[in-house]
Amino acid sequence: MSVTQHDMLKDFKAPSFWQALSWFDWAWALFVMASAIFAYAYAGHIGSPMDQYQTGILGLWTVGLVWVGWRWKPMRALSLVVAGVSLFAIWCYGNNLSAADHNFFLEYMLSGQSAVMWMSALLVGSAFAYFLGLFSGSEFTSKVGSAMAWCGATMGLVALMVRWRESYMMGPGIGHIPVSNLYDVFILFCIVTTLLYLYYEGKYQNRSLGGFVMLVISAAVGFLLWYSYAHQAYQIQPLVPALQSYWMKIHVPANFIGYGSFALASMVGVAFLVRERQERVNPNGALLARLPSKDMMDDVMYKSVALGFAFFTVATILGALWAAQAWGGYWSWDPKETWALIVWLNYAAWLHMRLTKGWRGAPMAWWAIIGLGVTSFAFLGVNMFLSGLHSYGHL
Repeated sequence: MSVTQHDMLKDFKAPSFWQALSWFDWAWALFVMASAIFAYAYAGHIGSPMDQYQTGILGLWTVGLVWVGWRWKPMRALSLVVAGVSLFAIWCYGNNLSAADHNFFLEYMLSGQSAVMWMSALLVGSAFAYFLGLFSGSEFTSKVGSAMAWCGATMGLVALMVRWRESYMMGPGIGHIPVSNLYDVFILFCIVTTLLYLYYEGKYQNRSLGGFVMLVISAAVGFLLWYSYAHQAYQIQPLVPALQSYWMKIHVPANFIGYGSFALASMVGVAFLVRERQERVNPNGALLARLPSKDMMDDVMYKSVALGFAFFTVATILGALWAAQAWGGYWSWDPKETWALIVWLNYAAWLHMRLTKGWRGAPMAWWAIIGLGVTSFAFLGVNMFLSGLHSYGHL
């Protein structure tokens, strides 16, 4: 390199994050802030004005959505579509909840329950399309799987938005954010896990992990459908007193970003082990050539566990603050709290071994898979087999 070139490179400074923002980025920020102001005003219009805590939470989510939209551009289109479809569904309702029985769009597509059915069909169909694309080598089929995943996440978000409005239409004191029972949070789990996968799919430009990740989402959909019809869980119920808190609006979503990240890591671990087995038994096979490299999968596992651990830590702290308000103490060794601590320690140990001991590969993949079992018991097993202060969702 010449002296002149060296001097030019030394003098060159990449633009800072703020300098790199375009007018479209700022337009996005203004749109989100305007939407937040509309939501604040609309809450007062329907007789449920926000207090200072709810206003603070709305501001927190506004900043978060702006930031995510800046860092991950597809979130903008997703947000706009969800907002548009949700507002159309709310407009179809008017002030009459029974409109879902005779309005075509509500009855077959956009009521809370109809949108959940569309989400379920699209996400399960996505798993089939992804696997068909992987085994056949068809890039088009894999793209179909990706499109179905995006559409499934969209319909899931629409379902939550519409169910939120439906709850307020049921009568005074019933309206609440739809993250209060197993039915609602399973919808949230499907959405979060799908979006996390789609983020990494776009980042690495590789769709071959889609089928593996959609397996765990399809299992969640199966549980959701069973739980819906066996227990009529889709019916919106008033909140129990302990859940009538602003903490629920941040504690539960943070928890499920953690759960979704851990689920993603575990299914990437499954794909890692499949690749490792193919390298032993069929090193010249077509499947091996289509799967991502082990380095890429190891990186996705690590980033997913790290993200999940960060959000799960925040959720645990928020849960302790909520417990202090609801029950008078930050920690009571309730079964749910105890198993949350076990989950936290499990992934803390995973990250410790990864960062300090340099563990990689199959041991960490197995650990991520086992970790999902631990997390699943903390999420579902406690509700099924144990009882305590958190026993709101018995099966």
